[in-house]
This record gives sequence, structure tokens and C-alpha cells, in this order.
Amino acid sequence: MNSKALHVLEYDKIIERLTDHASSDPGRKMCRELVPSSDIKEIRNNLTKTNDAIARIFKKGSTSFGDNRDFTGTLKALKIGAALDMGSLLRLASFLDNVNRVKSYGRPAREDENTDSLSEMFSMLEPLTFVAAEIRRCIVSEDEIASDASPALKHIRRGIMLTNDRIHEQLNKMINGSMRTYLQDSVVTMRGDRYCIPVRSEYKGQVSGIVHDQSSSGSTLFIEPQAIVELNNKLREMALQEQAEIEKILAELSLRVAEHVDDIKFDSDIMTDLDFVFAKASYALEINGMVPVFNEHHAIDIKKGRHPLIDKKKVVPIDVYLGRDFDMLIITGPNTGGKTVTLKTVGLLTLMGQAGLAIPAGDHSELSVFDEVYADIGDEQSIEQSLSTFSSHMTNTVSILEHADENSLCLFDELGAGTDPTEGAALAISILNDLHSRKIRTMATTHYSELKVYALNTPGIQNASCEFDVESLRPTYKLLIGIPGKSNAFAISQKLGLPERIIEAAKGQISTEDKKFEDLLADLERSRKIIENERLEIEQYKKETQELHKRLEEKTDKLDRQREDIIREANEQAREILQEAKDMADDTIRTFRKAGPGASIADLERARTSVGQKISDKNKAISNSSKNEKAKETHPILKESQLKLGESVKIVSMGLKGTISSKPDKDGNLYVQCGIMRTKANIRDLVLVSDDDAKTAMKKFYGRNTSGGKMDLSKAANIRTEINLIGKNCDDAIAALDKYLDDAYMTHLNNVRVVHGKGSGALRNAVHNYLKGVPYVKSYKLGEYGEGDAGVTIVNFIK
Repeated sequence: MNSKALHVLEYDKIIERLTDHASSDPGRKMCRELVPSSDIKEIRNNLTKTNDAIARIFKKGSTSFGDNRDFTGTLKALKIGAALDMGSLLRLASFLDNVNRVKSYGRPAREDENTDSLSEMFSMLEPLTFVAAEIRRCIVSEDEIASDASPALKHIRRGIMLTNDRIHEQLNKMINGSMRTYLQDSVVTMRGDRYCIPVRSEYKGQVSGIVHDQSSSGSTLFIEPQAIVELNNKLREMALQEQAEIEKILAELSLRVAEHVDDIKFDSDIMTDLDFVFAKASYALEINGMVPVFNEHHAIDIKKGRHPLIDKKKVVPIDVYLGRDFDMLIITGPNTGGKTVTLKTVGLLTLMGQAGLAIPAGDHSELSVFDEVYADIGDEQSIEQSLSTFSSHMTNTVSILEHADENSLCLFDELGAGTDPTEGAALAISILNDLHSRKIRTMATTHYSELKVYALNTPGIQNASCEFDVESLRPTYKLLIGIPGKSNAFAISQKLGLPERIIEAAKGQISTEDKKFEDLLADLERSRKIIENERLEIEQYKKETQELHKRLEEKTDKLDRQREDIIREANEQAREILQEAKDMADDTIRTFRKAGPGASIADLERARTSVGQKISDKNKAISNSSKNEKAKETHPILKESQLKLGESVKIVSMGLKGTISSKPDKDGNLYVQCGIMRTKANIRDLVLVSDDDAKTAMKKFYGRNTSGGKMDLSKAANIRTEINLIGKNCDDAIAALDKYLDDAYMTHLNNVRVVHGKGSGALRNAVHNYLKGVPYVKSYKLGEYGEGDAGVTIVNFIK
């Protein structure tokens, strides 16, 4: 890709922003070297990686590659057997720790989780945790080796510490004893690596030893007393031994790291690639970008495209397409109307897509692969252009015409401007005609009316314009494909206060054909606005229709559910009525049979009256029940998103309250824990209840309030899977076990361990006798070898 187009289209600024999102120096270097590719397989592969990295950031958040460095020099030194210093080894340990974190980040959360294009890269990372751990064990910081790095170093440092103690002990005796009168200050100091005391110069002869220094005034001499010379010498020898041992440790560590030079180099390369990919993903999120679809037939279809360097709160998205029904687009419109931004947006998004970057555009936007993108876009916005400017633009145009082919995308801003309008328009038409005949995808902006007519009359070329609001004298920055732009010069001048006579005189200077053409453009603009308003109204009607359709479907579903509930309840009531009628008939028959042939009329009448009263009472009960049902409001159907494990609910049909203990299946069925009962219910038969209601329900089941006020939810995080009863008598142990089993079962543990010890067996027998009577205990058994043997009982709950 030619460097001039990259600069003109501001691709280098995109690279600067991309580089800021990389977290390591090698990653930033890779970002700076990114250039667009013309290999569609490579482009699609890079875009897939970018898209997968975006998905991972959405799912898991971002990760850092900041400890990755350029280890080229370090690895070369290891290969030739050189020993690394403490700083270099620590940097390698930090890098390997970073590799371990990144590998964990890339590891799937579940075994059945789908892999993506980055999975293999993550899986190939080799953290070498044992190497990093050994470095961390031996090296505390860049200036300190741990004493436990080797037994010899530990022994040497112990000797140094003891020698230091002996030196300080003797010097303290001197400065606090007979030599106190000879000293300038009662302190111990060091000169070089030797311990000394500050002696007044007039008492030099009273203190035997070696003079190492004197004060600037000469009044104080720093003397190493003869009594500690030998100890200072020993201390110096041990310091040399310590340094030698440290060098030995560093050499051994370096040798151990050198065995994995190739693995470290491979890890660094993968970490750099991942940092580069995640930098592209992070930048995509910053610009709210999406991965475009690429084709090979030079078709562009950008939907809601935005220039990435313009504030996304201010930029106006554009829809632009090219390469299917037409291969050339000529954009007209007033200055500062957005023509140049449109060219740059198309060119820059093409370069970004071919570089494997997401683009700030709508879903299903489509780009194509071009071997070259040529751009002649100037920054001059003045209508006064010099000959040198025209020459410069024409030089660029000549170069583009010489090198462009059917695999190129050409962008021209104000083609033919800067010279006589008649000649400039003729040149522009000739240039565009040449490009069109060679099937080169081209976009050009212009002010020339001749080019509008050329586009109207030439198949394969389409007009476009940047919309301008004459009333407010401001551009809307909307791109309108298929409609040539109107100059609006007279309307703008009139709005700005130019006298009517001058405007009329100017109109008289325009030819009849030009007037007709401008009138035609005005009519097209009016028609377009009418059509646009009608389209918006149609979209609004469509939206309202869809909303009404949705409401109707919801209402129909609700009525269907109510009908099913009514039919089910009616069938149940009918069965009850039939059963009661049968029971009443049987009872009546038995009564008459008992009466026999000699029964009195009064007895039979009383029996008949009793039957009639029962029927009347039943009818009244059914009537009242019907009224009550009508008075009830249908409870709202819960959504799956409203249900969480541990949520307090009521089963409407059963009148029971409990907590949700499982997620709903595809049919909406789930399990609700109601006290010690685990009941299956449907999501349509549930309503949410408050924590106070749940607390009352628990009190009803257990005869007491649950601690915490929110059923056992607060205990779920703290309940242990084991209770220790050793040391308790049987009564206290059973009381504690009773409360613990209630809490454990309500927090949905599958099993627990009861530790009672072996002893005489009395406590074990008491526990087993108690477990036999617990309704929610499925089974229990003594622990096996490794589980506590006969001192532990494993209790399994009913699920």
C-alpha cells in the first residue's frame, strides 16, 4: 500500500491510537508496524482473531501482557553460558508469572465450552512455573539474594552476623569504658568497610590501632582499634565469600533457565501476538467498532459508517455503497458539507479493514480487498486556489492514472478544481471517463454541474450529494446516493441579505439549460424530502403495528393459559361434586334401607330434608367459591431472569412457601425447597414473596425462627460440611447435631461428616439412633479408610 495514501487518509493516526492499547513494548512495536494486507485469507484470519478477542473481553474482561519484553539479548547471553544478574532473572520470573496468568485467562471455564481462533495460542503457552518459583525463592529483589538460596550462603551470613555482633560488643565496651574520655562522640562508625571510633586528635597516642580517616577540621581521627582488626579482617573475608556464593547461585539459576531458552522465546512470541490482537480488540471497543464482511468483487457497502478520528458524539453516520450497480460515485454539495469526510471515511475504513481492524460502522457492513488505495485529497477549503495547487493535484492525478488498475480504489477531492471552470470540468470528465472504461472503483467530489450531467447520462456512474438545510444555512452531513447536489448559491445569498435585484440579475446570466437543470434538481430535492417523510411515517406505522401484534400475541397467550386453568379447575370441581353426590346417594340409600317397611313418614321426611340441606349447603359453597375466584387477580407470570437460587417464592396451587433450589428446565419446571420437602413446580405456578413471608413459612415448618431472617441464605456461605461432637455428652451432642443437620439440609448440601470419635461407642450409637428418625436423611454409614474410619459417620440427604 502506497505511503502517500496512508498519510493522506490519516492511517498513521489510527496506528498511534492502536499502539496506546498494547501493554508491552513488543506488542506496541507490532502495532506500529501494522500495514494493510491484500491477501483475503490473511485479512479474514486477522479479523476473526480480532472478533474473538472482542468476545473474550466482553465475557472475561481484559488481561495484561505488560511483563513481556524483548528478551533477545538475555536469551543470547544464556545460550553462550553467561550468568544473568538478579534484575534480569527477576524480569524473566515476572514474565513467566505473566504467561501463567494469561494462560489461565485463556483456559475455558467449562470442558464443553466452544473454542475459537485464539484457543490454540493460549494452549501453546508454557508458563514454566517451577523455573519462576525457583528464581523467586532465591532472589528477593534486584539488590538482594535470599539467605535460603543455598546452605553455604546461609552459613556465611550467619557467620557475618555473629562477627558483627562481636565487633559491636567490643566497641561498645570501649566507648562506654576507659576510652570514653578520648572520644569525640560515643558512637561506632565505618570508614570504607572497617568499623572505627572517633578519637580526638590530641589523644591519638592513647588509642592503639589503624587510622583510616580524619575530619575536615583535623580535630577528629577515625581509628580502627587494634582489638578488632582481626575481626574486621574476618568480616571482610566472609563478605568476599558471600559475594562468591551469590555469583555461584546466579550462575546455577542462569544454567537452569538456559535449559528452557527455546520455550521462553516461543512464549514471548505468542505473548506478543496476543498483545497485538487484544490491542486491536480494545481499540475496537473504544470506537464501538465491528468486524466487516470482506468480498473479492470490489463491492463496498458501509452502513452507518463513522470517521474514527471525529468525536463519536458529533460525527454523523453515513451509508455509502459502490461496486455493484455502479463503479463510480460523484459527490456534489456545498463547502464544509461533508464531501471530503465521506471520501476519507471510505478510504480509511477500507485500510483499517484490510489491516485486520474493526471499523466504526453498523452490522453487516461490507468491504472489498484492493491492492492499492489512491487518494488525491487536499486540505485547502478556499475557493481561491493558485496555479501551483492545481499543478500539485494534477501531478498526483497523473501518477494515479499511471499506476491504478481494476484492483485499485481511487479517491479524488475537487477533481479539476483550481483552473478555468470550463477547462477543469472537461478535464475532470475525461479523467473519470478513462477510469470508468478501465472498471476502476472511483469516488470523486466536485462543484461542477457538468459532472452531475455526466453522471446522469453515463451508465455505471451514480450521483450523490451531501444534504444542506437552506433554512438554517447548515449542512446536515447526510450522504444521499442517487441525487445530485444543488449549489444553493442564490438561496444562501438571499438568506444572507443579498439584494433581490442582484440575485435576479445573476439568474439572468445563467443559460436556459442551466436554469432547467437547477429547477430539475430543486424538484428532485422536494420529491426526495416528501418521500423521506413518507418513509419515516411508514416505519412508524410498521413499528406500531409490530407492537400491537406483540401485545395481541401476549393477550392471546394469557387467555389460553386462563382457559386451561379454568377447564382444569372445573374438571376437578366436577369430580368432587360427582364424588360427593355419589357419597350422598349411598348414604341416603343406607338410611332408607335401615328404616325398613315399618318406618314412619316423619322419619323418612327428616332423612329427605337432611339430604336436601346438604345439597343446598354444597351449592352455596360452590357459589361462594366461584365469587371468590372471580375476585382474585391472576398473578403475573414470572420470567426465568427473575428467578435466582435461594429466592423466596410461593407455590400458588399448593399454598406452600419455600426457596428455589434449581434452575427451570425447557418446560419451565423446577424444584422448590419447602421446609424439609423438595417439591417440583412450574414457573407459571410461582409468585415471589418477601423475606418476612419466607421467615414465617420457615417458622411454621420448624416451630422457630431461622437465624438471619432470610431463611438459611446467610448460612449458605458459612456452613461447614463437618460437625465435631467429640468431648460432648450425648444430650448436648444430639442437640447440636439436630440444629446442624437442619442448617446443612436447608443450604442444599448433599452430604456431611459427623465426627464422634471411636471411644466406647456410646456417642456413635446415640448419633445413629437419632439419624434413624430424621425424615430428610437418605442414608448414613461409617467412614472408610482415609475418611476417619469408625470415628466418623457420613450422612447423605434426600435430594
